[in-house]
Amino acid sequence: MDESHVLTMKDIARKLGVSVATVSRALKDSPSISKERRAAIQQYAREHNYYPNVIAEQLRNIRKSPVKTIGVILPEFVHYYFSTVLSGIEDTAQQLGYRIMVAQSKEQYEREVRICESFYQNKVCGIIVSQAKDTVQYDHFVKLESEGVPLVFYDRICPALNASRVVVDDYMGSFKAVSHLIERGCKRIAFFGTSPNMEIGKNRFNGYKDALYHHGFTLDESLVKLCDKRADAEKIVPEMLKMKNRPDAFFAVNDDTAIGILYVVKHAGFKVPEDISICGFTNGDRAVACDPQLTTVEQRGYDVGSEAVNILVGLVEGTISRSHAEKRIVKTRLVVRGTTK
Repeated sequence: MDESHVLTMKDIARKLGVSVATVSRALKDSPSISKERRAAIQQYAREHNYYPNVIAEQLRNIRKSPVKTIGVILPEFVHYYFSTVLSGIEDTAQQLGYRIMVAQSKEQYEREVRICESFYQNKVCGIIVSQAKDTVQYDHFVKLESEGVPLVFYDRICPALNASRVVVDDYMGSFKAVSHLIERGCKRIAFFGTSPNMEIGKNRFNGYKDALYHHGFTLDESLVKLCDKRADAEKIVPEMLKMKNRPDAFFAVNDDTAIGILYVVKHAGFKVPEDISICGFTNGDRAVACDPQLTTVEQRGYDVGSEAVNILVGLVEGTISRSHAEKRIVKTRLVVRGTTK
C-alpha cells in the first residue's frame, strides 16, 4: 500500500475479508462481534496506524446528537455596531453551551447565498443573520426555513418571511433625535438615510418625518438624501451648504456618515453646534473620538446579539414554538454630546 495513503475502514475490511460494518463495530469494541475477531481487527488497525475519521463520525451521528453550532452572518466585521452584536452573540452562546460559526456577506447578495449554503452543509442548528444591502431576493432564506433550519434576523429583516427577529427601536430612536434637534431651535433638518427597501431605512425615515409633523414642520424633500457612507456624505454636503436656505442640522443613519458631515461642515467654516447641529445613530467608539464629540442614538448592539441567541436556542430546544415568530425590540437611548446645542 502507498505510504501516503490514509488507511480507512474499507481498507481494513478488504484486507481481512469482512464487511465495513463489522470493522466499525469491532473498533468500537461492540459485543456483537466475537472476541477473537474484535481482537484481530483491532490489532491490524494498531499495527497499520489506523486513525478514525472524527469529522465523518460526527456527521453520521448528527441526527442522534445535533451539533450545537450556530451560524452567524454579519454584513461586515469592521462596522462597530455589528462587532458589538457579534460580541453579544458569542458570549451568550458560550453561556448556553453553543459554539458559533461566523461569516460576513460584505453587503453582497451572492456571497450571502453561498454562506447560507455552506452553513446548511455544515449542519448548523440555526442561523442568526442581518441581510446584505444588495439582497432583494429571498429564496435562500425561504429554502432554509422549508428545510427546518430556524432563522433569527437582527437589524435588517427579511420581508419575505414572518421570521423571528430582534431589532432596535429605530422609529422611536429617530423620532427622539429629531425632536431633540427641533427643541434646541433647529428648523431645517436634513436626513441622511439608507435604502427604503430595508426596514431600518423605512423606520428611521418615518421617525424623522413624524417628528417634523409632530412639531408643526412640513417635509422638505430637498433635505432628504439616500446616503449611509462617510465618503458619499463628503460629496453631498458641500452642495447642501450652498443652498439659499441651507440646513441648520443634519440627522444621519449612522455615526460614520454623521462624522463625515461634521468634517465637511467644519472645513466649510461653520461652527458646530452654533451654526449647524449634527446627530448620528450608533454610539460607537468614533462618536467620542471626534471634535466636538457626537450626539447620537445608542443602538445597544450587545443586547441585540444576546437576545438573538436566546431566541434561536429557544427554537432549537423547543422552548419557543417554531410556528411562532418571536419579535423583540431593544430600546434605544439618545446620548447628547457636543454636536448639538
